[in-house]
Amino acid sequence: MSPSARRWLAEILGTYVLVLFGSFALLSAVGTEGGMSGAAVLGIAFGFGLALLAGLYAFGEVSGGHFNPAVSLAMLVDGRMGGVDFAAYVVAQVGGAVLASITVLAATSQETVATTATGLGGGVDAWEGFLLEALFTAIFVGVILKVTTSDLSAKTAFLGISLTLVAIHLSLVPVTGASVNPARSIAPALVGTEGADLWLYIIGPLVGAVVGWVLFKAVTSGSEEKPLE
Repeated sequence: MSPSARRWLAEILGTYVLVLFGSFALLSAVGTEGGMSGAAVLGIAFGFGLALLAGLYAFGEVSGGHFNPAVSLAMLVDGRMGGVDFAAYVVAQVGGAVLASITVLAATSQETVATTATGLGGGVDAWEGFLLEALFTAIFVGVILKVTTSDLSAKTAFLGISLTLVAIHLSLVPVTGASVNPARSIAPALVGTEGADLWLYIIGPLVGAVVGWVLFKAVTSGSEEKPLE
């Protein structure tokens, strides 16, 4: 298998782990009725965060451990990957996420898959959700860009990235469903046929990725940067 094929396979598998574990954590926390409590939010947050940590340790050294089109977009605009690799990564990430939702479908039902889709909380309109998804993605991407160029943070980069995702979920699960990852939202929307407001979960994180990169460059301009391999 070529190095490129191994990277793409790693992205498929890493995104699969993230969405599969996260989806079942969500189902374990809220059940099929969709009830939400503080304990449920905590379970969902750590479900997705620990799933990302597992994916990073298993596949991160092969592909860079993006598992998220927004992260890949940030790497593209930062010059760490080319356009062809970016397109291939996005296809791999969405494919891995869809395979995860299909696994959930095989184990449960289409209605249950639909309950794992991201959705807006009561009183939150689409534009508010868009802004929140963009903002929190910008923070997430900023953390990733920084810890992957820092010798000081290199040993704890995987943990720092995963805990940031936990914090994002603790903050956003009751408000937007906490996507910050287009692949994570696209998969259950397609498999569970529950695509309400899907546009904001695609465009918001992508806009946030660019904003996060701009802020990263502004903060680190003039400092010594050494991207991790």
